Amino acid sequence: MIISSHVGAGAFVGMAVPRLGPALAAGFLSHLVMDALPHWGTGPGTESEWLPIARKDGVAGLAAMALLTAAAPADRRIGVFAGMVGACLPDTDKVGRYFVGSSPWPARFDRFHEAIQNEARHRLPREVATAAALTAAGTLALRLLATRHR
Repeated sequence: MIISSHVGAGAFVGMAVPRLGPALAAGFLSHLVMDALPHWGTGPGTESEWLPIARKDGVAGLAAMALLTAAAPADRRIGVFAGMVGACLPDTDKVGRYFVGSSPWPARFDRFHEAIQNEARHRLPREVATAAALTAAGTLALRLLATRHR
């Protein structure tokens, strides 16, 4: 799944779970649940296919994190940010393998994380639409929440 989708979902997690530790943990769990759903992916050994998309998605994910964090009311901001960070953490396995040649996670977790994937190459357009919808809906929800707090 592209990271931008995880970011959007993590923001919703942080809205529901506003405390740092629980939001981080719930975001992490949301990642695993989402990875079990049908999503885009290229599978192992296809770095040349996913890397250009991952680069663009990484930038989009960071932009979405900034937008969603800024839209959050002050009393929810840390939870929203922690939910997003937690939702992204499991994919640091890919970053670790690419940059330093190994995942930061125990091999047992990596095997589990890979086993739950339900990936197919043709799902990228749906995934981009999902990420955009989650970011837009999250931003709107956070702005509405912020107006209620005023």
